Amino acid sequence: MRSIWNGAISFGLVSIPVKLMNATESHSISFRQIHLEDAGRIRYRKFCELEDREVDSSEIGKGYEDADGTVIPITDEDLAKLPLPTSRTIEILAFLPEDRIDPLQLDTAYYLSVNGAPAAKPYALLREALRRSGKVAVAKYALRGRERLGMLRVVGDVIGMHALLWPDEIREADGVAPDASVTVRDKELDLADALMDTLGDVDLDDLHDEYREALEELIAAKAEGRELPQAPEPEGGKVLDLMAALEKSVRAAKESRGAGGGAEVTRLPGGKARKESGGGTAAAKKKTAAAKKTAAAKTPAKKTAAKKTPATKTPAKKTAAKKAGTGKTAAKKTAARKRTA
Repeated sequence: MRSIWNGAISFGLVSIPVKLMNATESHSISFRQIHLEDAGRIRYRKFCELEDREVDSSEIGKGYEDADGTVIPITDEDLAKLPLPTSRTIEILAFLPEDRIDPLQLDTAYYLSVNGAPAAKPYALLREALRRSGKVAVAKYALRGRERLGMLRVVGDVIGMHALLWPDEIREADGVAPDASVTVRDKELDLADALMDTLGDVDLDDLHDEYREALEELIAAKAEGRELPQAPEPEGGKVLDLMAALEKSVRAAKESRGAGGGAEVTRLPGGKARKESGGGTAAAKKKTAAAKKTAAAKTPAKKTAAKKTPATKTPAKKTAAKKAGTGKTAAKKTAARKRTA
């Protein structure tokens, strides 16, 4: 991984030289602006509005525009001389339970790597201290022209850092919540709980970007001159009856999971396992429907057989009973005759 920043973690009197690396990467597909008539690329050129000529990157710097329109030039040397202790240091301020950090503040994620062999020991010390305490470290650092807030935590065998938004950068949710007069009944909550339980959990490693896959298929189809994939019909609409919608959702979720059966784990190529429900694919749904039809076809035959069985066996039982009764009567008569004699 390529580092994007070099500095040190300040942990009390301990200084740990580290390198900062991006922990995430974007897989989004980017487009170019083109001329519709001939597909020519659209390019932007940078002009100086005073000289009305194009300038290259070596002639471009930074400037702050004041309220009256005056531009104040700011150089890289000016920024490097700012009296900030965090210019090349991740300064740990405190250690807090992780639930004290509002998830709304979480921003870009990074990995912190040791910068040189002597940094390995203090790095491991901080990592194990964080692991044993179950806490995260809140720190300040400077990156890309501004001071930032960060949260350090253990990620496997490395220390990860999340950039945090400053508390005053989180907007209040005024006017976002629904009308306070809305009431929710206990029965509706029970159905919502049942739906949540039926949907169950999910392995996040199995989730993927279906929009990107569809976009890649579209690009490939156009490049090869094939027929373009068709968008599925939109489902759903306005919720007119909340209870009916919840009940229908619960039934659909149960059917898709095999009437409440446990999820099966299917081994994927590459060693990963994925949980699949009974109705995860169209083929599985077709098999289920076929099985239901087969069961429905066989049921009348079983019922008919069950009905016929008592009719055929009953006379036999009665006949056997009569014969048994006749045998017992004859035996009694014989015994009586012997006594008389």
